[in-house]
Amino acid sequence: MVTTKNPGAKRLLLSIHDVGPRFESEVDRLRDLLGDHAAPDRIALLVVPNHWDMAPIVPGSPFAARLRAWSDQGAEIFVHGFYHLDRASHHGALARLKARHMTAGEGEFLGLDHETALERMRAGRSLIEDITGHDVTGFIAPAWLYGPGALAALAEGGFALAEDHMKVWNPVTADVLCKGPVLTWASRSRARIASSLFAARVLPLLLGQLPVARLGVHPGDIHVRALVASITAAVTRLARTHRPARYADLQSGHAA
Repeated sequence: MVTTKNPGAKRLLLSIHDVGPRFESEVDRLRDLLGDHAAPDRIALLVVPNHWDMAPIVPGSPFAARLRAWSDQGAEIFVHGFYHLDRASHHGALARLKARHMTAGEGEFLGLDHETALERMRAGRSLIEDITGHDVTGFIAPAWLYGPGALAALAEGGFALAEDHMKVWNPVTADVLCKGPVLTWASRSRARIASSLFAARVLPLLLGQLPVARLGVHPGDIHVRALVASITAAVTRLARTHRPARYADLQSGHAA
């Protein structure tokens, strides 16, 4: 049941990452968790066509039917990489640092060349749109990491929206639609859990002042009790000042 009654102009964008058959039960639980504060059409779903090359979304499968139902209910669907797995060779110290420390080998689009990035973007878009019968809302790279090839491919792919750690933008026009850090959690080690919990206590103070606040959750979060409690507290706090909204709402007027 949606409990937030905030009528204000500030917007809260909620998203669930890594949506696919591999994490179907976790996605259900995360939708229930966020659903206490937002209607289903205010929770964006970031869909991975074939997570780690082990969990393909097959047209006609039960999961494909669920994905179409979510889309029919108004949920925004983003293409979230294709494999969510980084197999590229990275050139340059900064790229290697990002690949090693900002993601556990999942920054798929950080090291891809333009042609490969565009091919995967188009393949993911085609698959998801054929299943749902609706246009995708946009593209968000795994771990929010884009290399030069992926950034060049975004505009050519015709995606209306893209997102990284610090902004949401329109790749076709290059317009920045909102700015500010995204609040997220990490569950793959005790150190990352601790840093996530600290950030979730501090970051809402900043996000509460911004016209658009963004919060993203991952399947692994639901298995850590402390993270579930932290997510609940953060959403509850931000929902007091921000109204759950759709990413597409940003197109009607910049909120940077």
